[in-house]
Amino acid sequence: MKLKCLIIDDEPIARKLLKEYIEETDFLELAGAAENPLKATGLINSLEPDLLFLDINMPKMSGMDFLRSVPNLPMVIMTTAYGQYALDGFEMAVVDYLVKPFSLDRFLKATQKALALKSLKDKKMSPAAAPADHFFVKCDGKIVKILYDELLYVEAMANYIVLFTTTDKLIVYLTIKGILEKLPATQFIQVHKSYIVNTRKIKSIEGNTLCIGGAKISMGLNYTENVMDVLLNGKLFRRK
Repeated sequence: MKLKCLIIDDEPIARKLLKEYIEETDFLELAGAAENPLKATGLINSLEPDLLFLDINMPKMSGMDFLRSVPNLPMVIMTTAYGQYALDGFEMAVVDYLVKPFSLDRFLKATQKALALKSLKDKKMSPAAAPADHFFVKCDGKIVKILYDELLYVEAMANYIVLFTTTDKLIVYLTIKGILEKLPATQFIQVHKSYIVNTRKIKSIEGNTLCIGGAKISMGLNYTENVMDVLLNGKLFRRK
C-alpha cells in the first residue's frame, strides 16, 4: 500500500525537503504540492491524496484556518516551526505534528502512523467475505459441485461415503472424517459413526431417531447427548 501525499507549504526549502523525504520512503508517493491552502483545495479534489503535509503559518490563510474551514479532508500531518500550535493541531485530529527542522527518522514515525491508520480504515471498510455455500467432490470421473443446503445427510460405507442430496445420491471415495472437515460445523453434525446430517433438514426427532428427507437415521449411543444439546439448546418449547 502507498499513501498519496500532497504538500501545502509556502516555503520552497520546506517543500523541497518534504519531497526528498517522500521519495526516500517506499510507502509514500508524491501527488503534488501547493504553496498556499487556496491553491490546495482544487488539488485535493482532483488528486484525492491520502495524506496532507500542512504548514501552519502561511499567507492569506493559515493551516489551522484551512483545517477548520474545509470539510472531509484526508489525513493531515502538520509541519511548522512553532511548537505552540501542537495542542490545537491534535484537537483537530491531525495524525502528527512535526516541528521544523525535523529529521527523516521523525518524519518516518509520523508517516508510519498515517499508514497504520489507513490500513485500519481500509480493513473496516472492506466487505466481509461471503461464506462459501458449496464444496466439490470427485464422483464417477467428474468433479461435482454440492450445495450445503441441498445435502441432506452422509452415510459411511466400507471404504467410501454416500452423499444423499435433495435430488441425487453420490458415491464418493472419502472417509467420513474427511467429509466432516469439509462441512460447516454450524450446519452439519455427526450423529453416528456412520452418519452426518444437515441440521437444517431435520423434520422431527422420534426417540433416538432423526427424520430427515424420507429417511430415518438412528443416533449412536455415544453421540445422542451431544446431538440433542446442539439441536435443542434453547429451542424446545414446553407447556407451562
